[in-house]
Amino acid sequence: MATTTKTTGPNLPLDDRSGDGYDYMETAEAAGWTVIALWGKDGYDFGAWPYVIGFVRSADNGEGGRRFGFGLYTEGDTKTTYYDTREEVVEAISREAHWAWVNGQSHGPSNLPEKFEDLAEEYRQPFN
Repeated sequence: MATTTKTTGPNLPLDDRSGDGYDYMETAEAAGWTVIALWGKDGYDFGAWPYVIGFVRSADNGEGGRRFGFGLYTEGDTKTTYYDTREEVVEAISREAHWAWVNGQSHGPSNLPEKFEDLAEEYRQPFN
């Protein structure tokens, strides 16, 4: 799968196919990525391990600032996208989480709206 970037930064490593998604998590973390396990204020599943796994990282933008990366591993395929602001990457991750929740790919809130635009703010943020 091709890599898409808004701004550039380190991509998720390619899957070496020597293991499953759980093994890939170790590979990605060794390359500086952090796994997204839960999303939303109350912590709902993000992805469907070991088949779909999300990752985040920040990188130097070359101008003294940061850019924010979101990577997605889907059954061995990887996609990396960088955003100029934290708000942009949080929205991208929230959109992916909403899609997975609505389509039954991962466990989400029980009062989930069909349209992302109607998603409550509490579900559009990292789990703390």
